[in-house]
Formats: sequence, structure tokens, C-alpha cells
Amino acid sequence: MTLAFRNTGGTAVASGAVAFETHIIGALGIDWATIDSTQPLPAPIVAGGTKNHTYTVCVDSWRVPLGMHIDTQKVTATWK
Repeated sequence: MTLAFRNTGGTAVASGAVAFETHIIGALGIDWATIDSTQPLPAPIVAGGTKNHTYTVCVDSWRVPLGMHIDTQKVTATWK
């Protein structure tokens, strides 16, 4: 998944993290589980600048039985 991070503040972003909430969805659309994962923010991001970054979001194969799929529904960024 490719995300664009835009710094609308007046100072550069030096570090941070990106949190992903990946849902495991059953064949009938039932949300069976949510797996949280965190990866580093692509810092630095200059004031007023934008940086694109591609992440691979994975879950263990045993968590997604045949007929189920994953869906990353929430992404949150925190920075310093």
C-alpha cells in the first residue's frame, strides 16, 4: 500500500511511526480479527513537504484460512 505523508506544519518531521489495523474478513463478510502492526514513518519530511512511501502489510498465513481475506481499514501516523 502506498501512502502520501504531507507535513502541513512549520517544522520538519524528524521521526515517527505508522500504525496499521488489518482486519481478517470471512467469506460471508464477518470481521473475525484485527491485527495491529507498526512501521517507521519515512522521515525526515520537510515543513510543507510531501513524501510517498510504500508499505507491505502482512499477516501470518495461518490467520487467513481458505476463503478469507485481509483488509487494512485504518492507518494512523504519529510523529516527533
